[in-house]
Amino acid sequence: MITTVRRVLFFIILIAIWEIIYRLNLLLEFFPGTAFPSPLNSVNELYIGFFETGILTEALTTSIQRLVMGFIIAIIIGTALGLLLARSKLADETLGSLVIALQSIPSIVWLPIMLMLFGTGTLSIIVIVTLGGTWVMTSNMRLGIKSVQPILIRAARTLGYKGSELVWRVMIPAAVPSFLSGTRLAWAFAWRALMAAELIGSGGLGRTLMDARDFYNMDLVIAIMIIIATIGLIMEYVIFDRIERKVFSRWGLS
Repeated sequence: MITTVRRVLFFIILIAIWEIIYRLNLLLEFFPGTAFPSPLNSVNELYIGFFETGILTEALTTSIQRLVMGFIIAIIIGTALGLLLARSKLADETLGSLVIALQSIPSIVWLPIMLMLFGTGTLSIIVIVTLGGTWVMTSNMRLGIKSVQPILIRAARTLGYKGSELVWRVMIPAAVPSFLSGTRLAWAFAWRALMAAELIGSGGLGRTLMDARDFYNMDLVIAIMIIIATIGLIMEYVIFDRIERKVFSRWGLS
């Protein structure tokens, strides 16, 4: 509770300083002609976008739908690939090299190809989101399986576990902390890939942000940035942090 209060106070102070700088026009001395936005005006844009015009509500709904779909697909593919690479030396030496190569390619680089194949619609963006989260999920799952303590595997084999039973009942449960870390990173990468893809694609928060820039509505630009940052904070502290504490406590890692 104390930590939450500190964080809230910290952001309130930042917003207050921001508003004071806006009111006193302090930045105009250094950057003449710039449209420095006000936090209060940005909050007003949030109200208008959500409760009057509905533009931000529609954009946020579209972005979340794309993100969730791409994220789920990335988790499924990444987990399966991670298991394959961890269990097969041949796959690790061949397919694993391809995964490393693909991981070094920013997701947005795939967008021109997706646009040529699927156009500017939702499918292209979902594929970009999926690519953004798959490779980091694959790497974390592979590392998690490979990092299972050998004594656990030997003990399980002594008890008669082997093959797929050994994987599902021993190795995967032992790799849950790595799986959780992978999902957290996959979410972050997928979220960034989504914003980058929507800047060029159609619909969603990214496209709305570009439209606001084209109309030189800096208050709306900041409002959308606040939405993006808020979702990131919610995912980190409300969802992933709580799940991580429970999992680490369950596995005796806290």
